[in-house]
Amino acid sequence: MSVLTAESAGAAPADEEPPDTGERHRLTAVTGLAALSLDAMASVAYGPEAIVLVLAASGAHGLGFTLPVTLAIAGLLAVLVASYRQVIAAFPDGGGSYAVARTHLGVRASLVAAASLVLDYVLNVAVAVTAGVAALTSAFPELYDDRLWICLAVLVLITGVNLRGIVESARAFIVPTAVFVVSILVLIAVGLFRSGPVSTAAAAGHASVLADNATTVGALLLLKAFASGCSALTGVEALANAVPSFRVPRVRRAQRAEVALGAVLGVMLIGLSVLISRFHLQPVEGVTVLAQLADASLGHNWAFYVIQFATMILLALSANTSFGGLPVLLKLLARDNYLPHVFALKADRQVHRHGVLTLAAVSAALLVFSGGDTNTLVPLFAIGVFIGFTIAQVGMVRHWREQRGRSWQGKALLNGFGAVLTGVSAVVVTATKFEDGAWLIVIALPLLVAAFETVHRAYARIGERLGLGRIPDPPHRDRSVVIVPVSNLSRLTCEALNAAASLGDEVRAVTVCHPDAEDRAQTEALARDWALWNPGVPLIQLTSERRALGRPIAAYVGETAATEAGTRVTVLIAEVEPDRLWQRLLQNQRGAVVAHAVRKDTDAVICRLRFRIS
Repeated sequence: MSVLTAESAGAAPADEEPPDTGERHRLTAVTGLAALSLDAMASVAYGPEAIVLVLAASGAHGLGFTLPVTLAIAGLLAVLVASYRQVIAAFPDGGGSYAVARTHLGVRASLVAAASLVLDYVLNVAVAVTAGVAALTSAFPELYDDRLWICLAVLVLITGVNLRGIVESARAFIVPTAVFVVSILVLIAVGLFRSGPVSTAAAAGHASVLADNATTVGALLLLKAFASGCSALTGVEALANAVPSFRVPRVRRAQRAEVALGAVLGVMLIGLSVLISRFHLQPVEGVTVLAQLADASLGHNWAFYVIQFATMILLALSANTSFGGLPVLLKLLARDNYLPHVFALKADRQVHRHGVLTLAAVSAALLVFSGGDTNTLVPLFAIGVFIGFTIAQVGMVRHWREQRGRSWQGKALLNGFGAVLTGVSAVVVTATKFEDGAWLIVIALPLLVAAFETVHRAYARIGERLGLGRIPDPPHRDRSVVIVPVSNLSRLTCEALNAAASLGDEVRAVTVCHPDAEDRAQTEALARDWALWNPGVPLIQLTSERRALGRPIAAYVGETAATEAGTRVTVLIAEVEPDRLWQRLLQNQRGAVVAHAVRKDTDAVICRLRFRIS
């Protein structure tokens, strides 16, 4: 009887580690919430306030509609969570609305969805960082003049954490996320047992923005309040966009995180709105509604400052949602040839490094453009995500119609209702904020779609010329000539001729000589030394009346290719590669000049030989 050992059975020996499949660098449901839901979690700091500020135009009577409007938003949140659970299951490779639209609505719709998500993700980083820094400068006014540099420093910190891997960023942000959520839930729980506000110190001395003598609330105002409050829904789609970042089973973990996000966000939004109505809070200048709620529920004490500090931290860190979702979306666009393929590359820690760095660079440009001012960026925010929501919902309606599974009519009706709500919200938000800067999004969106299509056409042309997807002709051997530009005799020249002899059937060395006396003397000296060396390779002198180096060599290469039909011409350019980076400044760049001229004027193969000096 033979004994089957663990090793012969294919199992790893006990003293060996199992192969690293990269799963430890991926997300669980909990770390997924910390890494990808900060945008949505932090939105409770400005979502209810956006509703109150709009309704304040109708006075105290208008504020009475805060809870109904919030309940409508919570209903839309439930629709979106249910929809994106289905998106996660149907599209486990991620991409969210882009993947849905590409499958069910066509290429153009998918590019509009992708462009809207790209704009929203970039703006989310800028808005989140500036909002967090604004909270900091409100507590420490002496830092106000340095807010731009603080914004850039925060951006560098978040970028650095994300370059270490999405799991590292999630671990770093679990504590602030937990502190914020627990603080808000405690605020709500304590406030529900209060019959009135414990303190109004935060709002004391601040002017109210409540309109006087307003007794009616129109449908347009309610619609505008609903659209403004829907800014609290930004980030709901991030989990569906980044499904590949989760551990196996990816779909189940991402769905759990989506449901948890919807539940926590819904409870916080409804709870805060109930307290706004119970305490009859009015918006005032210079103090946020959340700060007033903390004051009224917990008192003006250390708990008040804990909530303010946690809000400031989470607002700044909510930019991490974009760093988790956008690189995956860029990877999918690159895979489909709508972006440079470099965005599809991953680093060791499952990081799409080029996507992270590009997002950081564009966000830094926005911060500089805005001067670190939140109000400059907010009018541009949330429009893109509503467009993405609408496209995803419409695509899922098509998905259910094509699947025709059990109860597909109910699911399609749910998604269709969501599409109507988010579509109306997108139109209202764009119209109401158009003059405040939303026109930039209206222009940027089609430009970004046009850029995607331009990249796609370029890849299509390249693929056609390369014959991608077709079986090429059998390889065959051509006669080859290798041309080596030289300027003097050295070990580099010898290495170049050795490499050339290995590459081709015939090797020719060429040197360019100019008519002035000094150059003629150098050329004559090189010819004498060449004859004494006698390497078995002819030295061809190319005379140039002008002080040019690349053009004479390119002209000779072109002439050789024309007169010797069927011969493959290769130009081997030997260059020194110094040991230290700064020593490259000492080089004369002759090789780059020759390579540029040959590449521009001929079809010859260019080979750059790097000779390292150690």
